[in-house]
Amino acid sequence: MSVTFDPITLEVLWSRLIGVVEEQARTLMRTALSGIISDAGDLSAGVFDLGANMIAQAVTGTPGHINTMARGARRFVEQFPVETLAPGDVLIGNHPYEISGHLNDITLVTPIFHRDRVVGLFANCCHVADIGGRGLGTEAFDVYEEGLYIPYTKLYDRGRSNEELVRIIRGNVRRPDLLFGDLHAMVVANDTGVKRLAALLDEFALPDIEALGRAIIERTEAAMRQAIREAPAGVYEHEMTVDGYDQPLTVRCRLTVRDDEVEADFAGSSPQSRWGINVPLGYITAYTTYALKTVLAPDIPNNEGSFRPIRVVAPVGSIFNPKYPAPVAARAMIGHLGAMCVIGALAQPMPERVLAEGATSLFSLTFRGETRDGQLFNVNFMNAGGMGARAERDGLPATAFPSGIRGTPVEIMETTAPLFIRRKELRTDSAGAGRARGGLGQVIHAAVETDKRWHFPCRFNRAKFPPRGLLGGGAAAPLVMRTTTGRELHSMGYHILEPDEEVIVEMPGGGGYGDPFERDPERVLRDVRDGRVSVERARSDYGVVIDTERRVVDAAATEELRRRHGRAVHGQPTGGGTA
Repeated sequence: MSVTFDPITLEVLWSRLIGVVEEQARTLMRTALSGIISDAGDLSAGVFDLGANMIAQAVTGTPGHINTMARGARRFVEQFPVETLAPGDVLIGNHPYEISGHLNDITLVTPIFHRDRVVGLFANCCHVADIGGRGLGTEAFDVYEEGLYIPYTKLYDRGRSNEELVRIIRGNVRRPDLLFGDLHAMVVANDTGVKRLAALLDEFALPDIEALGRAIIERTEAAMRQAIREAPAGVYEHEMTVDGYDQPLTVRCRLTVRDDEVEADFAGSSPQSRWGINVPLGYITAYTTYALKTVLAPDIPNNEGSFRPIRVVAPVGSIFNPKYPAPVAARAMIGHLGAMCVIGALAQPMPERVLAEGATSLFSLTFRGETRDGQLFNVNFMNAGGMGARAERDGLPATAFPSGIRGTPVEIMETTAPLFIRRKELRTDSAGAGRARGGLGQVIHAAVETDKRWHFPCRFNRAKFPPRGLLGGGAAAPLVMRTTTGRELHSMGYHILEPDEEVIVEMPGGGGYGDPFERDPERVLRDVRDGRVSVERARSDYGVVIDTERRVVDAAATEELRRRHGRAVHGQPTGGGTA
């Protein structure tokens, strides 16, 4: 007998289900040992039906984990059909080309048993601090050098730990206790989800989640298709030139909006790279679906239903669909820019709903080495540059769009690793000018407390091609990396530093939106007072003259300066030209 739900009951069950997966994610964050999970939130958590279709995801998490896990869960049930699973089973895997794009992201899948039968799956995916190999850098020749590959297998079999697998993993990573602390947290998080879901099923007298999941997914798909129908149909193309390891790369996207479906085609993008900046197709698919959803349907749930109307293609052997085993450890650098290229294409039919380019790349500063007392350390300090401006709002400072990862607090890093952060502040003049200003990047000055050489693998973008503005907005400042000894650092290189060398990373801001001379001078003054814009750049970029003694706008000088450039103080055209 089929189960149906009235709208009110369905809304209640949906809210409760979100509560369940959010508790799953929060349990993981509270119990994990790595700061990249517990503080930065580099993870995903979700519940799936028996067909491995994602029904709901936790609010906590990143698109690169959530949307790849949403598709990757099927790989587990292909290897372990749900009818063969037993209570106490936990599946594990980290195939970089089939799940989240690189080996550092491990996925666990736990079957949900209710009243002695399997009714669904819980899964989570986390970025672990270390997986052996070269780790999070760009210079491996293939995925085999990048770390330990864990084929789809059982971490727990009917509640018993797979000790052979445990020994293999422990023997191949630098910090096994830290890694297994995170893995145990992942197991507990899924178990929490199972218990909470069982209570929900009992409370509402539901035999399983199949009918509920089907109703949620079908409604989501219908809403997503309707949102696409409301978008202007057509073909929209956008291209970006971005930093590569040794030469610039082309990122190109062709969006075809037709009836209730969208196709994103990345043909014309650069060929796959010798370096570890390649992006598996599943990862660019994850960020493409996210980018489209943020613009077309931000309020619709993110699940299997929202993915179905979207198709993503890229030529085999290209930067967005490399041939295995091309290296992919730093796939986020180019993958996030692919999402910005999609948004850039959408700027043509609906400029009021998109944002200018942002720093995009996660500035995950990796420090690796040995302490004075001989202990190995390998930590990731998560930070972000600025977000692009929107039509009516300034960009957010130090915000990692489109990834959504939070910055790691300095206090956490300094208590869990031999780091000393001398400076962490917003970077003046790093944002692109515009009617809406871009978000500011930040400056990090870090030292390592060691008497030995230490390693600083970098995987950053925007050093040569900074974020561009939109509709007349200015570009942001580029990435700058150097040591206190004056040595410039390659933004994608693997660097070995002397004990007394310290690093300074000046992160880019976001691009501006609209003509900077249309920005209200009082807003420019406020930016100057807040240290976001210098007096000199207020004049050159915005046509606003600041009286530095009184710290007010010199209205007469501003009016004259803007008139010479064909603008008026409040942004209206003057007799001298057009705005």
